[in-house]
Amino acid sequence: MKSYVGIALFVLLGFLTSIIIGFSDVFSSKRLPYDYEQQGLGKEIVIKFSYVVAENTPKGLAAKMFAHLVNQKTKGRVKVELFPDGSLYNEFDEIDALKQGNVQMIAPSFSIISNQIPEWMVMDLPFAFPNDQAVQAAFHGAIGQELLQTLQSKNMIGMAFWGNGFRQITNDKRPIIQPKDFNGINFRIEQSKVMEDKFRLMHANTTAVPFNQLFQKLESGTVDGEENSISNIYSKKLYQFQNYITICNESYLGYVVLFNQTFWNRIPKDLQNDISEALQETTAWENEEAIQLNQEQWNMLKNIPGLNVHELTPAEKKQWMAVWNPIYDQYKPIFGKQMIEQIRELQRKYGND
Repeated sequence: MKSYVGIALFVLLGFLTSIIIGFSDVFSSKRLPYDYEQQGLGKEIVIKFSYVVAENTPKGLAAKMFAHLVNQKTKGRVKVELFPDGSLYNEFDEIDALKQGNVQMIAPSFSIISNQIPEWMVMDLPFAFPNDQAVQAAFHGAIGQELLQTLQSKNMIGMAFWGNGFRQITNDKRPIIQPKDFNGINFRIEQSKVMEDKFRLMHANTTAVPFNQLFQKLESGTVDGEENSISNIYSKKLYQFQNYITICNESYLGYVVLFNQTFWNRIPKDLQNDISEALQETTAWENEEAIQLNQEQWNMLKNIPGLNVHELTPAEKKQWMAVWNPIYDQYKPIFGKQMIEQIRELQRKYGND
């Protein structure tokens, strides 16, 4: 009997010894190496993307595509939550929301950025870009790079430029053909000093109104007119309260895609690469889609009964530009001589009439 007890004790002792040896690291006070690459591996990263236009606009469609590609490329590790139509923040508030980390991604217009970083007002200069080719050259050239660099001190990182289309003038008072036709009309504008000065030189009045309130302001008569891309005019049905539209292409409505810098820096490198790749593919598609969608919706818009349409002739455009030319000299101290010359070079190269 004693021999059986001895054998049992010997086996038990061996078992306990193997446990202690096998789990020695658990009982050790020595700190184990930590694999930071695995930190939060099973946790989904959420990007809240706030924007102020409708889902069927170039930006809205691009946002959907981007969210899909990010989910696909990251295999569900990153989710992009979309908040269209200013449902989370309007354009006057979204930049502060981004900087404070309340959202992680926005795509504001250049005009809205210029309210905080004056150099961005260069994109609102009258007739700065003769056509879509000139716009893309600005996006991908020295102008775009210089503007993106201005974001670094604001806890924002600029990732891409998205197009919408050239701005056209609408109102409910009279046809806008000559500069004198602007006189006394109250136009809705974004928060942009260049926009304000453009209408002031035409002896018009201006009121800054968030885009998601524009329909209501036009319906109530609080403002008489506005300037916008064809896709925004059509998708938001702004033409319901506007009797006249002038196709003038006087400035370009584009967006810069922004991330909160602190948030971006915390994303693992492999996921940054996936997100950047998704954004690159989306951007290439979006800039082509903006041109096509504006043309399609223009074909529908110009056939709407009761809408008086005038397309500005080269001679009429020169009349407008004669009034607006002083703006270039007025803002040269802000933009710098080199930036103005880059704009002028685009005009020469792509054929400003």
